[in-house]
Amino acid sequence: MTKHNDKQTTQGRKDIFSDVRLVFEGDRTLWIIYAVLIVLSILVVYSSTAKMAFDITSKMSTTDALRTQIMFVLMSIPLIYFVHKTDYRLFRRFTPMMYYLFIGLTIAAYLFGSTTNGAARWLPIGPFQFQPSEGLKIMTILMLARCMEPRQAEINKLNLLPTSLRFGDEKQWQIIRKNTIPLVGPVLLSCGVILPAHTSSAVIIFMASVIMLYIGRVNTKEIAKFIVVMSAIGMLGLSVMSLAGIGRGDTAGGRLSSWINEWTTDGKCSSMSEMSDTQRAMVAIHNGSLFGEGAGHSTSRVVVIHPESDYAYAFFVSEYGIITALLLMLLYLWIFFRSIEICRKCRTAFPMLMTAGLGLLITIQALLHILVQINIIPETGQTLPLISRGGTSMLFTSIAIGIIISVSRTNALAESSEMKKRQTKKSNDDE
Repeated sequence: MTKHNDKQTTQGRKDIFSDVRLVFEGDRTLWIIYAVLIVLSILVVYSSTAKMAFDITSKMSTTDALRTQIMFVLMSIPLIYFVHKTDYRLFRRFTPMMYYLFIGLTIAAYLFGSTTNGAARWLPIGPFQFQPSEGLKIMTILMLARCMEPRQAEINKLNLLPTSLRFGDEKQWQIIRKNTIPLVGPVLLSCGVILPAHTSSAVIIFMASVIMLYIGRVNTKEIAKFIVVMSAIGMLGLSVMSLAGIGRGDTAGGRLSSWINEWTTDGKCSSMSEMSDTQRAMVAIHNGSLFGEGAGHSTSRVVVIHPESDYAYAFFVSEYGIITALLLMLLYLWIFFRSIEICRKCRTAFPMLMTAGLGLLITIQALLHILVQINIIPETGQTLPLISRGGTSMLFTSIAIGIIISVSRTNALAESSEMKKRQTKKSNDDE
């Protein structure tokens, strides 16, 4: 009797797990990582915004911040579920239209959007603020993957850029029309549109695009030329914007000079008010030590600037310790490794390149955020994906992960279909 009950219990558990797998299809590891990160986001935002209760200038209370974060989490879950159930070929079909839509919305944010901390990045939608540049990052990756797909047979022999400056030569114009504009054009346009308000986002797009070109088998010499030309255009653009007073040239210059000053001076400050944002973050990391001060017990949240967004990782270290924070960093690296594993199972170029690019976007942003906290690079203003407070970033990161899971789901269905065919063929042969 007992053995019979045990068998029923085991069978019941198998049925439950089977039902869950049918609901949440695709790569289960990514689902688990996603669930862990959004739960951590609620804990981090609630604890880090506790100082708002003592800040008379704050327009938001701790409860308001928690309520808003939970609302965005609840919005993100059905969004990622819907995206992961959608055939990735649908994304390919609508990529050009969505790409130019987000180009237009990002430009509209400069003209009609609201400005926060000196940056015009947000379009107001009722009581919420929408940051279209977050969507443009994803669409740029999809656009590049779409443009690279039909050229895979000869892409390692293509010239990305003209081979000379003799533009009277028809051959050079042919390279520009067939290769430069379709492949380099979307990246250059996206970086140019995003650069005035958020230089680091343009850098993330550029870095992810370069690695995508390498994964897509573009000749390394052409990639090197692309890096040199894009870097020169970017530096020229920043210089022109700084001279013309456009964008956030002063902010970027101030962050760079502060970073250089911290590396070239002894860094001693007589009071907390003299410390830079990064120095305060490093104090929080020091206070966290190996095991942290405990959830909700961080003494650094009062002094760290924006512990709920720009310095979320430093705040996480202060509460949970360096060991747990290293595990958190490994989760972001794991997203990239899972993306590469999914890439290897793709049958065509578009899903492979799209998956690699989206995984790179998330991982690069997380690593840049972490490198700022320990003063390896200047302050960027990049948030920690899925954890920092910010609805637009959470929603679009959920979409990116949903697309990756959608590709893994399609791969699994293809493998299952092939296995059934082999089994059917084997049965027919045996008969």
